[in-house]
Amino acid sequence: MSDPLVERLRAGGCVFAEDEARLLRAAASGDELDALVQRRLAGEPLEHLLGYVDFFDRRYRLSPGVFIPRQRSRLLVSTAAGIGGSTVLDLCCGCGAIGLAVRDRLDPATELVAADLDPDAVECARLNGVTEAFIGDLFDPVPLALRGRVDLLLANTPYVPSAAVADMPAESRDHEPRIAVDGGPDGMDVQRRVLAEAPYWLSDGGHLLTETSHGQADTLAGLARAVGLDAWVVRDDELGATVLVARRRE
Repeated sequence: MSDPLVERLRAGGCVFAEDEARLLRAAASGDELDALVQRRLAGEPLEHLLGYVDFFDRRYRLSPGVFIPRQRSRLLVSTAAGIGGSTVLDLCCGCGAIGLAVRDRLDPATELVAADLDPDAVECARLNGVTEAFIGDLFDPVPLALRGRVDLLLANTPYVPSAAVADMPAESRDHEPRIAVDGGPDGMDVQRRVLAEAPYWLSDGGHLLTETSHGQADTLAGLARAVGLDAWVVRDDELGATVLVARRRE
């Protein structure tokens, strides 16, 4: 016997209609459920409707409009965790999922500091367990005491070229902050700014990790080498993920 909610979601274009129906029913019932379904069919991301996102083995609170962590960012987390370090700085932290996932895989005493330009994102990061989360542009709000001490600098910056934002899925284009996805004319404006300051914040032998696209990666590695960092690219075709790793020489 068919499920009317599943059929309604499927007709509205939801590829994983069965899973979405189950999650929405767990979140609400009656008129509230119907309102959520209508918002979902209007294009709102499921994660914003549920108020959370699952990433690795943890659930993170997520407010409407806050950037949704992508599963491809698992590569950035696993690569960073494999490198290790005692001080982690998470720039463009969003809801804090990446920084917290890295810390979960390191020593519990690992120091985690995060920053984001979006106040709602920073509030989510704090609610999710980042006690030192600051509102501001990249390094601007980060305590100066961290300069030269950062072992892992995580920077999941926007990297979509401005002209390509219009071609993104409507869920992201219409419901996530433009500043969270738009990386400027070639997609690398924010990454350039991070690279320009990274050498001053990294510890000796410290690493910067930033997600990028397959086509941007080699150019970005060249930019990292131009500021004196050793750089290489890590890819995972199954996840569709590309990460630049840049290391400050000891």
